[in-house]
Amino acid sequence: MKYGFFDNDNKEYIITNPKTPVKWINYIGTLDFGGFVDQTGGALLCKGDPALNRIVKYIPQLPDSQVKGETLYLRIKQDNGYRLLSPFFIPTLSKYDKYECRVGTGYSIITSEIMGVRTEVTVFVPIDSQREIRDIKITNISNESIDIDVIPFVEYTHFEAAKQFNNADWVPQTMQSKAIKQENGKTILTQYAFMRKTTDINYFTSNLPMDSFETDRKRFLGDNGYGTYMNPLSLRNDSLSNYEALREDNIAAAMHRLGILHPGETRRLMTQLGQYTDYDKEMLEIKRYRREEVVDKSLRQLKEKWHQNLSKFSVQTPCEDFNTLVNIHSPKQCLTTKNWSRFLSLYQLGLGKRGIGFRDTSQDLIGIMGICPHETLDMMEKLLSTQRLDGSAMHQFYPSTMEATTGESSDLEDRYDFYGDDHLWVIQTVCHYLKETAHYEFLDKKVSYYNKDKQGKSVEEGTVFEHLTRAIEFTEQHKGEDGLPLLGFADWNDCVNLPKGAQSVFNANLYGKALIEMIHLLEFLGNTTLAVKYESYYHSMKKAFNEKCWDGAWFIRYIDHKGKPIGSRKNTKGKIYTNAQSWPIISGFAERDKAIMALDSVEKYLNTDNGIKLSYPGYNGYNPNLGGVSTYPPGTKENGGIFLHANPWVIIAETLVGNGDRAFQYYQQINPIAKNDRIDTFEVEPYVYPQNILGDEHPQFGLGRNSWLSGTASWAYQAATQYILGIRADYDGLIIDPCIPKAWNGFKVKKKFRDTLYSITVENRKHLSKGTERLMVDGKEIIGNKCPLFKDGKEHTIIAYMEN
Repeated sequence: MKYGFFDNDNKEYIITNPKTPVKWINYIGTLDFGGFVDQTGGALLCKGDPALNRIVKYIPQLPDSQVKGETLYLRIKQDNGYRLLSPFFIPTLSKYDKYECRVGTGYSIITSEIMGVRTEVTVFVPIDSQREIRDIKITNISNESIDIDVIPFVEYTHFEAAKQFNNADWVPQTMQSKAIKQENGKTILTQYAFMRKTTDINYFTSNLPMDSFETDRKRFLGDNGYGTYMNPLSLRNDSLSNYEALREDNIAAAMHRLGILHPGETRRLMTQLGQYTDYDKEMLEIKRYRREEVVDKSLRQLKEKWHQNLSKFSVQTPCEDFNTLVNIHSPKQCLTTKNWSRFLSLYQLGLGKRGIGFRDTSQDLIGIMGICPHETLDMMEKLLSTQRLDGSAMHQFYPSTMEATTGESSDLEDRYDFYGDDHLWVIQTVCHYLKETAHYEFLDKKVSYYNKDKQGKSVEEGTVFEHLTRAIEFTEQHKGEDGLPLLGFADWNDCVNLPKGAQSVFNANLYGKALIEMIHLLEFLGNTTLAVKYESYYHSMKKAFNEKCWDGAWFIRYIDHKGKPIGSRKNTKGKIYTNAQSWPIISGFAERDKAIMALDSVEKYLNTDNGIKLSYPGYNGYNPNLGGVSTYPPGTKENGGIFLHANPWVIIAETLVGNGDRAFQYYQQINPIAKNDRIDTFEVEPYVYPQNILGDEHPQFGLGRNSWLSGTASWAYQAATQYILGIRADYDGLIIDPCIPKAWNGFKVKKKFRDTLYSITVENRKHLSKGTERLMVDGKEIIGNKCPLFKDGKEHTIIAYMEN
């Protein structure tokens, strides 16, 4: 607990040391307007696409002691001048008596006590208004009166984010700032690129009179820019210059004189940072958010919305770390990942290379289906609209323009222009949505395919159902010599890029799972003809898999273009891959004896104290026939690293074979909360999953990176709620099929399912891992493990008995 602790009552993580090993962040707002704020008050904001309409300059690669995007200065008047400090610690590195950053649900609150001044700054984006609010409360906690000035600071970027870095001539020529003076001393500092001076104008303003301002970074730092953020020379002067920048590096530094604060006295400054097109319309909102009661109400509404979503599923188990993660931080990360996909983070820099991934977002949406399923509709339609006529999918797209690309598959001539897995993921997404909502009309909705004519219009549209069937047929028609699906440019592991003709065992099992989902849906809908057809596809693929993929103690991962196995004992490197062991169980292809052996091989060769490695042993040199996986050192990311996204699939597989103890062990190994006392090794935030942890072949074993925006969020939440706890929606009821540690006496769950609250108690008097054969539903016994549907909107009480 060197850096902070969990406050479950307020659904927050409280950072108590600003000097975390790397920046720890929290997301505010959404992709429509928002970004992230770090534990020292820095922020990155955009309105829409972060590559095309970025507002604030945040450069993660700079030293962490530097200003990144935004900061706050306080200036205390003394007999011999001014004493400068930052309540965010950065950039003055002021010695603090107390420091606290509360990482909340869509907001962060930074509180510090320095030199007798308590500063509390709440940072958030209102639900119904596109602006960043910083609600700054300054309190004199000393025994003497203090004369204090407050100077918020913002550094702007060019709206086309990449050009800020690759065109140092044109960009500075376009950047301009103007001040709009208003009544009662209030000021709006505007900033824009010249070509957007009448369309998209950034602004910074507050609720108090602005004594003076600076909009040019060089002038703010002083000495031709050789001054420092730690001690800007302009802040030695009584007032700032009021210079309106006509080019170069634009900032907004806004001096507010709070005057004399007597002991115990508090004053409040509320700032707004946003972007407008219509000044008159925006002024109505600016005036509204200058009122304290409006800001207070907006923060309450934001918390209420988040807490309402988090209340849709809650659990009480014997493990507090599990409860904390499942009740608060895991669904919060799922909701955040749904909003941002892989668009913008400390690691995915949002400079235009990567947009919304088809496979990524298809999986992300599943994670929130039990929380707010109807909020997934728009994105599911966007995903389907980037599917091609042949049933394959474009790899990624940009939601502001709906322009899609094939990712990196066009970079190499001897590779396919499709990813062999993309199109199959959305089948699970749609089926999960239907199970949670019973909104079967969605299957009849018409959605265009991505293929365009010369005018850029889609040449054909089909129903959602037709999109799903075309996805099935694409894989069925694109098999290799051994009857397994073609790899394409890559499958889920897009760092393994084999020449044309290679086959993917992962795609085979993902296809099997997609077929299971489609067969189940078709049988429920009464379409037996198509269900029988898909059953034949399933059994044919299962036969090919079992004939070609068993390697003696585990399943192989690929068959290359020459017919040789990868992920085999015959290989010197990359002998065994995790996904080749978990997915044959998820798909139902693996016979039980081989399933057990494969999972035992995972435990023997791939498991570590920090999680399960993706493969072993790591490749130790670049191999162009393998592709990107061999560009990493052994133990890193896809090359034998602990790629967390794959860990929940092993957890799910272990529950499917009934091994609750090992499933829970694996869950706890990657539970970030359990890393809270090992932060100097783990380094990243203990309240979210990272994408990867360095494996035991790397000297820095245990170090995490690429936190927040990871498919781990969705699948870890699914593994916990649907497979360990076993609470799964189905078309005709709610399944209760837990697989838990034998030591547990049971657990309790509350789940909102189709407007009905299910209050579930699971009793495990015999200390089993799996086996629920009867329920008591509102006092009436039901044989089996499926609760019936209720349409009365009332709370219903269920007791599930784990018995053999």
